Amino acid sequence: MANFIRKAFGGLSLSYYLRHFLFGLLIFALFIFAGVKHPKTGEWNIPVLTILIISQFLYPYARFVYESIIDYIFGNNVFFANAILVLIVKLFTMILCYSFAIFIAPIGLIYLYFYHTKQEKLHNS
Repeated sequence: MANFIRKAFGGLSLSYYLRHFLFGLLIFALFIFAGVKHPKTGEWNIPVLTILIISQFLYPYARFVYESIIDYIFGNNVFFANAILVLIVKLFTMILCYSFAIFIAPIGLIYLYFYHTKQEKLHNS
């Protein structure tokens, strides 16, 4: 189990993880600002808050899956588009990845585990 955690959760570079973790904090703040408290009682919605906290830590892995798929589809092509449109689409995809991180991130974690297992076998042989 410790081997899986090391290979999967430690599979992203620290700079990549921190970059997306910080972007995730902005999305977390957006969701908190949008309202995690009950409108009438003002009490925190604990299940939603729990999902947001879990999504915060899984977001970099979900973003890794998304970026890997986009890189595979588009390759090294360069597209010219309106900057405002690109930023809107990027923000939309970031919020989607954050919202569904609980479902998307396990794909990335499994991929990272098998990738690092394969690299370890190649290194040892």
